[in-house]
Amino acid sequence: MSKMMLTALIAVSSAATGVAQTNLGADCGCPAVGSRTSVNMSTLAVSGGATDGDLTATNTILTCDKIYVLDKKIFVPSGKSITIQPGTLIKANTSLTPGDATALVVSRGGKIFAAGTQSCPIVFTAAADPMNGTYGVTNQGQWGGLVILGKAKNNLVAGNTLAISTGVGIIEGFATADPRAYYGEAPGSEDANDNSGIVQYVSLRHGGATVGPNNELNGLTLGSVGRGTTLDHIEVVANSDDGIEFFGGTVDLKYGVVMFNDDDGFDWDQGWSGKGQFWVVVKVGTKGDNGFEIDGDDNTSGAAPLSHPFVYNATFIGDATDAGIEAKELTEGEIYNSILANYAQGFNLYNVRAGGDAYGKWNGGQLKVNNCTFIGNVAGFTIQTAGNTITPAAGADLTKFNTDGNIVAASVPGFDFAYAMNLTTNAITDQYDASPNPSLTSSITPPVDGFFKPVTYRGAFADGETSWMTNWTYSAFVDASNGLVNCPTDLNGDGITKVEDFLILVGQFNLSCD
Repeated sequence: MSKMMLTALIAVSSAATGVAQTNLGADCGCPAVGSRTSVNMSTLAVSGGATDGDLTATNTILTCDKIYVLDKKIFVPSGKSITIQPGTLIKANTSLTPGDATALVVSRGGKIFAAGTQSCPIVFTAAADPMNGTYGVTNQGQWGGLVILGKAKNNLVAGNTLAISTGVGIIEGFATADPRAYYGEAPGSEDANDNSGIVQYVSLRHGGATVGPNNELNGLTLGSVGRGTTLDHIEVVANSDDGIEFFGGTVDLKYGVVMFNDDDGFDWDQGWSGKGQFWVVVKVGTKGDNGFEIDGDDNTSGAAPLSHPFVYNATFIGDATDAGIEAKELTEGEIYNSILANYAQGFNLYNVRAGGDAYGKWNGGQLKVNNCTFIGNVAGFTIQTAGNTITPAAGADLTKFNTDGNIVAASVPGFDFAYAMNLTTNAITDQYDASPNPSLTSSITPPVDGFFKPVTYRGAFADGETSWMTNWTYSAFVDASNGLVNCPTDLNGDGITKVEDFLILVGQFNLSCD
């Protein structure tokens, strides 16, 4: 296929995807975004103050024929729920006054049922976003984010930052006097299977507003959320703080995306012990920090339980700064079959904390980074010591890293982490491609336990398969990556328009259509 024809097809594909956003939910019978009437969320709530309110109905239902304006912090109280239909658009007002940031907060005992679909995702975004792809990713911190709080365990100890009492915390960004923002339970009362609802095919864009001095909200904040909660196909775009952060809890997350944010991609601390698979991070324009920032307790207390999650099949693309994996403060946990590309340090391991640190956990086998591939990083594996000195690993440390099945490479065929984007207009002039061709294989297979998909490749994508990010993600919307747009010309569904698709079309000539 000629480059001119391919360029034309990409242009058609991008245009079609843009229409799908202004016609969000069309496949579910939702009207065009421009024809939807607006409803202030505060009209569905009883005011708890000038800047917040609690939903009043036992189950508040948001339908896709309206645009819901998040004009305050809206809380889903204990015993109540909010249901958001596929294709629904929630637009959040912007406040420049710290403490007044709009957000949706699901309190302990409350539930959210936001079950979007691949063709009808649910979108939270800024009020000024026209939904046509032109709202630049530099528009960060326009609102708060989605906060879900549960009753599972954390390792907070009275006197710790964020601790109200042992086992109970106030989620960062909220006043200590507000129990609606508490998470966790007193020791002995926690519920590892706590259920806060369902969040699927949800896009959270342009959040991370400042809610206090040096205190922004994450795109998705998870405080002691239990494993009874269903989280999959969730993305955070252009957030001014972390993309997704786990403050303790046992919840699992499958198919997660963080793009163009201004802090860490995925952050765990305070004893999170859940599972994750198929995670993606893309940094842009020196914004953002680490891919993973992982802590045992985030308070240097060493309190039990230390974080110990299991994560398989991540693909993180950096911008030659920070670390793909930043492991510190006694964190435990296991990261397998992942790709970390184009960071200053692929894996940066802390040996800073007096009396023990993540370095000791790694050497003791409680922290594992195994069968991962580090591509195009300035340094593959480094160790950070007191005084924040970072040096390349050597000797026995480097031998262990290699024995654990890790690979450091300057490049991998088919994997292209170079891309260029106008941060103001979102115009893409060089797409990234995060699927190696052929796939990078691994000798480690995720366990067959009802959550993990037992694949034997490294990274978040299989070679030769249509990406799970197709259609519903922002990356597909702005056409940032090769193979993400399932365009109408891709007739055989392999993610690429090529001669085989033309032959299928030729074979259908003269057939009538319904």
